[in-house]
Formats: sequence, C-alpha cells, structure tokens
Amino acid sequence: MAGTDSNTPVMVTFGLVAVGVLIAVLGGITHGSILGGIVAASGAIPACFGMWKGIQQETQGPLAMAVTGVLVSLAVGAILIVLRVVHWVV
Repeated sequence: MAGTDSNTPVMVTFGLVAVGVLIAVLGGITHGSILGGIVAASGAIPACFGMWKGIQQETQGPLAMAVTGVLVSLAVGAILIVLRVVHWVV
C-alpha cells in the first residue's frame, strides 16, 4: 500500500466493520456471529496501518480517524462474538 492516501485504510476498516455487521444481520443480529465478529475485528489491521501512516505524516486528522477505526472495529467484533457465545449458552 505504499503511496496510498492516508484515509484509504480507514475506509477499508469501516468497510470491513460493515461487512461483519451485514454477516451478523443475515444470521439474526441479536444472535451475533463468530464470522461477522472476526471480519469486523480484522478491520483493526488496516486501521493500524493508517495510524502508522498518520504518525509518519504527522497529521492528527487521519491519525484520529485511524484510532477511531481500531476502537470501533475491535468493539463491534467483540460484541458480535460475545452475542453468539451468549446465544449458545442461553
């Protein structure tokens, strides 16, 4: 991804979160989804790359968006996985 815009990784992150939520919705959002959670949480990878790019470019806007992307992707992924585990237990 050399030479890419610093906002591109953040867009990929939120795209992966959206795909993860879509997978969970197809199976019933209140039941959660292991696969959806993994896809959503994998959005942290491009967001971390975006953070690195933001640090290198010394820009606070893209860095803040990348940090938000990491937090959102990990939170959504965890929620979807926990909902599935709770559905199994209950």
